[in-house]
Amino acid sequence: MTHDIRDLTIIGGGPTGIFALFYAGMRGATAQLVDALPELGGQLTALYPEKFIFDIAGYPKVLAKDLVRSLTEQAAQFHRESGLPTHLGQRVIGLEEEDGHFVLVTETDRFPTRSVLVAAGIGAFRARRLPQPFTEAWYGRGIQELVQPPETYRDQHVVIIGGGDSAFDWCAQLRERAKSVTLVHRSDRFRAHAATVAEVQAAAAVGDGRVSICTFHEIDAVHGTDRVDGIRLKDVKTKLTRDIPADVVLPMLGYVSDLGTLLEWGLNVEKDEIAVNSQMETGRAGIYAAGDITTYPGKLKLIATGFGEAATAVNQAVHWIYPDKKVSPGHSSNLAIFGQKDE
Repeated sequence: MTHDIRDLTIIGGGPTGIFALFYAGMRGATAQLVDALPELGGQLTALYPEKFIFDIAGYPKVLAKDLVRSLTEQAAQFHRESGLPTHLGQRVIGLEEEDGHFVLVTETDRFPTRSVLVAAGIGAFRARRLPQPFTEAWYGRGIQELVQPPETYRDQHVVIIGGGDSAFDWCAQLRERAKSVTLVHRSDRFRAHAATVAEVQAAAAVGDGRVSICTFHEIDAVHGTDRVDGIRLKDVKTKLTRDIPADVVLPMLGYVSDLGTLLEWGLNVEKDEIAVNSQMETGRAGIYAAGDITTYPGKLKLIATGFGEAATAVNQAVHWIYPDKKVSPGHSSNLAIFGQKDE
């Protein structure tokens, strides 16, 4: 499918990309957002939707999922009738030039655009899958690649595989909702925040079966017919096995990121990051970048930084497309697009 041409196409649906979509609307530019994940929010949605963030201006604290919702509502105010121009589940595989503009190419669609803003975070990423071949058939049937809202797991037997922050964070989040939560890890060394590890260990020490930690274990078999109803664990030292109930298995083994085709676009790339100047220019005219994917002297990889970079990139893109439009938009409190006096 070939879409209508837009002034700006944003690659990446994390907080920086969503804010850029809003900002493009504020500048009166037509824009669209393309992301490989099935939901907006990037890492906030995929990794820690239930964690608080404390360094967003104007919020004493905000849940990651609530920040994504607020950003989406902010961007949506310019698209009440047509719907938010987001295209999810679209993995970018190429960039072409045609009739004086770009064409962003995904596995299924083509997106003509006058400029591009890369806000792809760490690049297109997907959850690492369990290494055991027999588990593949159970994905979507109890083994879940992405975590669902916490209430989904109420009164279920949940098995979490991993020893990092995500694994322990979700143990802590689900232990009051699930019938049981079992954390399985191949060693007794964890890569998680000490306070969260201590919280989960204390819950396991109660001994009521609600929370269990199985170190030096790995998944050895999956039981069930249409869906998972249990798994077999194997002690990696003694090789002894035992069966435990499981309605849901959540592998939390980290993510695989890939800049993919971006490396072939003639951008200034340094160690899998896009080097930009103060205008968020990438070295190729009409292509800008913002957020964690960028690098420059003094760069801070923070959401707050990404918001400012998105504003800079969009303003520069608008001026590049329409030279008669100023780089600076002026103060939003005076803009006619918000029903205020335009100065």
